[in-house]
Amino acid sequence: MNVRLGPLTAQRRSESDPLRAGGGAVGTLGDFWQWACSDLVGNTMRGVLAEYIVGTALGCVDGTRVEWDTVDIRTPEGCRIEVKSAAYLQSWAQKSLSKISFSIAPTARWDATPGTMSPEVVRRSDAYVFCLLHHQDKQSLDPLDLTQWTFYVLPTRVLDERCPTQKTISLAGLQRLEPVQTGFSGLAEAVTGCDWRPSPPPAVPRSRLQADA
Repeated sequence: MNVRLGPLTAQRRSESDPLRAGGGAVGTLGDFWQWACSDLVGNTMRGVLAEYIVGTALGCVDGTRVEWDTVDIRTPEGCRIEVKSAAYLQSWAQKSLSKISFSIAPTARWDATPGTMSPEVVRRSDAYVFCLLHHQDKQSLDPLDLTQWTFYVLPTRVLDERCPTQKTISLAGLQRLEPVQTGFSGLAEAVTGCDWRPSPPPAVPRSRLQADA
C-alpha cells in the first residue's frame, strides 16, 4: 500500500472549529452540526445516535466513529458489537405507527483498515444490541431522553443458529429468541453478561494427534 494513501486517523473536533474563507471565519463546525445532525428521529441520525448511546453505556466513545467499519463498536474486553435501531415514530407524516423491524442480514463488509471489501458474507460481531425508540407520542418524542429507549442484547451466535440466512427480524421474532431486555442503566451489564464469547473448538483426542503426527 502506498503510505501516502493509507487510512486517515480522524481526530475529535471542537464545535468552535471555524469554517474559513478569505482568511476569516464564515461559520463554525458547531453551526454545521446543528444544521446537519439535529434530526435525531430520521433513520440515519437515529442509527448513529443509537451507536453513541451504546458506546456511552460501555465506555468506548473516546475516539471517533469509524464509517463503514466491519462492526459498530469494539469494547475494551474485545467484544465486537453490531448496533441496530428502529422506532415507531418517524420525522415525516405517518398514517400509523411504523412496524418494528431490524436488519440482521449477513453481509460482506468494508474493512476500513486495509481499505478492502471482505470476501465472506457473514455476521462479524460477537453480539447485537437492538435499540428501540419505543416512545409513541410525537409531541413529547425526544431521542435524547434515554427513558424513551429499550435495548435488547443478543449474542450473534444465537442469530447464526436460529436465523442463519434471515435478513430482517420483527420485534416479536426477536423476543422469541429471548434477548436480554434492558433500559440504559442496565445496558453495560446486559452486554457483559450475555455470553458473547464464541464457544471454544472441541478438544482433539491425544490419540488422534499422535496418529496424525
